[in-house]
Amino acid sequence: MSLIDFKLYLITDRKQTALPLPDAVRLALLGGVRAIQVREKDLPIRDLLALAKELRMLTKEFGAKLFINDHVDVAVAVDADGVHLGHESMPTTAARKIVGSDMLIGVSTHTVDEARAAESEGADFVTFGPIYETPSKARYGAPAGLEALRDVKRAVDIPIFALGGIKGNNIGHVLWAGAFGVSMISTIFSADDIEKKTRNIMEMIKIVERSICVQCGRR
Repeated sequence: MSLIDFKLYLITDRKQTALPLPDAVRLALLGGVRAIQVREKDLPIRDLLALAKELRMLTKEFGAKLFINDHVDVAVAVDADGVHLGHESMPTTAARKIVGSDMLIGVSTHTVDEARAAESEGADFVTFGPIYETPSKARYGAPAGLEALRDVKRAVDIPIFALGGIKGNNIGHVLWAGAFGVSMISTIFSADDIEKKTRNIMEMIKIVERSICVQCGRR
């Protein structure tokens, strides 16, 4: 099975960028992102499939992973690296029977119990949030916060990607709290310079990880 070898999990939203989405994704890939989740829920299936095929070619060009949100059939059709499941998606165990052992499965979670369930059902990683306030996750109620993230870290062994309101100034907080990586949408896609913003985020992640390694080495 493929390893989770990325720290920034970029989720698409074509409405967040002034550029055509493939152009915006290319800039993010140039900036160093190595995992893209295609999450365009309002696209008709044929349009989604066409977009996924185009982004599959792009991600292969850059040696990056491609995930498809919810649509296991599209993930299989374009030979994606993984599928990402939410509350309304098919169960993880059912998805695994379809995609086999070589495709990664990520699951969206909002509580410790959901994260535990995702792990027990065979998820390779979870996103957890919202950690901070963000309009796109307002329907889930108040932000979970860093202490909830720490609780999830103690509860599961699979990688956790912090989601929701993650910006450059709080990346360190979520990584120190136990997140394996961060998941972003608007921070990158709404940037005036997507490539530069992505490079900056990647560098911030590296700096924080180095400081965590140094601190752990002193214990």
